[in-house]
Amino acid sequence: MNVQERYQALKDKVVARKNEFAELMAYIEGETAYLTAPASTKFHLCREHGLLEHSVNVAENLLKIRAVLAPDISDESCVIVGLLHDLGKAGMPNKPQYLKNEPTSKQKAYGYGASTPYRFNKDLLYLSVPIRGLYLVASRFPLTEEEVQAIVYHDGQYVEDNRSVAAREEKLTLLLQYADNWSGFIVEKENV
Repeated sequence: MNVQERYQALKDKVVARKNEFAELMAYIEGETAYLTAPASTKFHLCREHGLLEHSVNVAENLLKIRAVLAPDISDESCVIVGLLHDLGKAGMPNKPQYLKNEPTSKQKAYGYGASTPYRFNKDLLYLSVPIRGLYLVASRFPLTEEEVQAIVYHDGQYVEDNRSVAAREEKLTLLLQYADNWSGFIVEKENV
């Protein structure tokens, strides 16, 4: 299956909040760069559609891990946090977070490309990726407290601000951290 088919199969797993989720995703897909943005400026899936591919990878890996370690957590919550954990990387409506980087005049003169494929959009107000994602979701979709915690703290202890939740993570948060790490450090490095 291609990424779009995998993405649709995941979205189809959201049943209890199906209508609200469909409306949210229509907004995200139509108004932000979610479907086309890279997953990073120079690391994993630093290419067009990278964010979508990463989000699908995370949701799929989260479902696999959850099946073994925490089968009491719903498919729906796993899909929601897997697909939305990095939504903030899409930027805001009509203001992507990542812009294609152009080579400098010196790089062009010597036939080199830009030093990094993408750069941050300086015209975008700074918000962390999880906070921007929650901002985009909060007024349009009902998240549970566990889903909010998972999205906000999905980078685990790689982010200094996350120390406040250390040893108080819900199961969904820990599973999302594992799925995100597995996707970024293993799956996406093997498929480069």
